[in-house]
Amino acid sequence: MSSTPANTPSTSANAIILAGGRATRMGGIDKPGLEIGGRSMLDTALAAVAGCADIVVVGPQRDNLKPTIKQVRETPAGAGPVAAIGAALDLSGSAPWVIVLGADMPFLTPSAIDALLSAATQSNTETFAIDADGRPQYLVGVWRREVLKDALSQLDSLANQPMKAIVPTNPTLVAVPDIADCDTPEQVVAARAVAARSATKFTLDEAREGLIARLTPLEPHTAPLAQAQGGALAQPITAAGALPRFDVSAMDGYAVNGDSPWQLRRDIGFAGGARPDGLRSGEAVRIATGAHVPDGTTAVVRDEFATIDGDILARTENTPIRDDIRRAGEDRNVGDLVAQAGTRVTPALRSAAASVEVTHAEVRGPLKARIVMTGDEIRADGPLQLGQTRDSIGPVLPDYLQFYGVEIVDRVHLRDTANGFDETLSNATDVDLVVVVGATGGGAADQLRAALARINATNIVERLALRPGGSTVVAETASNTTIFGLPGNPFAAIAVLAALTPSIVAARTASPPPRRIVGPLHNAAEVATNATRITAARYAPDGGFLGDPHLRTAHLAGLIDRDGLVVVRPDTPDGGTVEFLPLPR
Repeated sequence: MSSTPANTPSTSANAIILAGGRATRMGGIDKPGLEIGGRSMLDTALAAVAGCADIVVVGPQRDNLKPTIKQVRETPAGAGPVAAIGAALDLSGSAPWVIVLGADMPFLTPSAIDALLSAATQSNTETFAIDADGRPQYLVGVWRREVLKDALSQLDSLANQPMKAIVPTNPTLVAVPDIADCDTPEQVVAARAVAARSATKFTLDEAREGLIARLTPLEPHTAPLAQAQGGALAQPITAAGALPRFDVSAMDGYAVNGDSPWQLRRDIGFAGGARPDGLRSGEAVRIATGAHVPDGTTAVVRDEFATIDGDILARTENTPIRDDIRRAGEDRNVGDLVAQAGTRVTPALRSAAASVEVTHAEVRGPLKARIVMTGDEIRADGPLQLGQTRDSIGPVLPDYLQFYGVEIVDRVHLRDTANGFDETLSNATDVDLVVVVGATGGGAADQLRAALARINATNIVERLALRPGGSTVVAETASNTTIFGLPGNPFAAIAVLAALTPSIVAARTASPPPRRIVGPLHNAAEVATNATRITAARYAPDGGFLGDPHLRTAHLAGLIDRDGLVVVRPDTPDGGTVEFLPLPR
């Protein structure tokens, strides 16, 4: 435990955590495994008793627990808390006190357990927590080991017994905070909303690192490289053919055999055409760059080094002697490495692969995305009605996403309803990424976070310490679809898109994080505030950037004639280094 009182050393108590149960009011799901605030409720319980020498978890086998934590299952499975305690007691060591906890309290803290243990040892009685409504919670308690053992022995059967069957008549009751439990889906949703509101905001660096570490990479597949632009190699690619395949001319000029001068033949060698017959000593033939040199060629004399007099070709005096022949395999031989796994598929990679006869590869991606626009007031086309606003961001989002290598599948519009997202998110198994615009804040119409909780999505970025864009959320569904919730404000949406999309693409394609572009911001002092800020910027004439001190965020007019965005940290001085985020022009 984090701060065990001096008179209650951690060695005086062991812990039993009840992590089984039927969870009938929640459809029989694994309730202790539900994540709230980025941590499962079982992990919260374990953290609360971390100072105990012996910890026993009762419930189904969990392979992710530390080997020092003992695990056991009550008999029969789901036979209730008393049977669970009975199954664990003999495994829980010999300390005089036993902490018994249910694993369904998302906000339980070590200090709450410390308070209970301190009260129990001072009163030398069984001690239980009282919740905010004044009700005793018998699965948040501290027992004397011998009393607990005796209470269990008095029962004919432990199966399906209520906790009141073993609770003593006059326990000590202590009011402790943060012991609200989650017994229904509605309570889970409410707890997640509380956790989201109180969540520590991620810095950009923390958000990017979290995305790289926690998003699930796409499954590899074989694809034509021409269709994999924006994806990344899942396996290295090696040359299937030599480059060049044969000896070729490196310049426009003359293939020659022997020393100058040469008898000039009138046939010509073009790249891709018929190769001239082999050269005899003292002969030369006209040849173009890339053409297969004739047999017997000892060098190519480039045009600017050649002098012609009738049918006689000579090397111009005082010019360098070079052979200007690209030899077969001098750039690549069969089996040579072309690109490592994780390399992004770009036009340069496709060209390099094609030059050595590689047209298909094992790749991840490109990410296929669905754009979801939200808000009853948003209208994409047609005349606006009273209270409606033109959708000025949805039509241009594909251009921005494609700039980062994301392929757009479709764009849909959701109305502001309590459960409008559920089907859209649950059925998003046909895409890798769902980009949601709006519904990420805390207002009445901001439904995304509650919907993510209902489908048990794992939140990876809760909020951002960024202006604008603080309400951003990134999550992953059970089917490994990434949900990217952007603010509804157009400029904030594009700013966050530019800041995080490259990391999302890198994580899902298992490619290295993108290298950052940095440089001096010449007017940083008039741009910086007391929080990290993103604003529009243009290139400065002598290098570096000039940022816009003032920007309206309700539209994208501020991006007209701008080269990108800058991320300006608090109190950055003039000339201080900032990160630059390029945008499509």
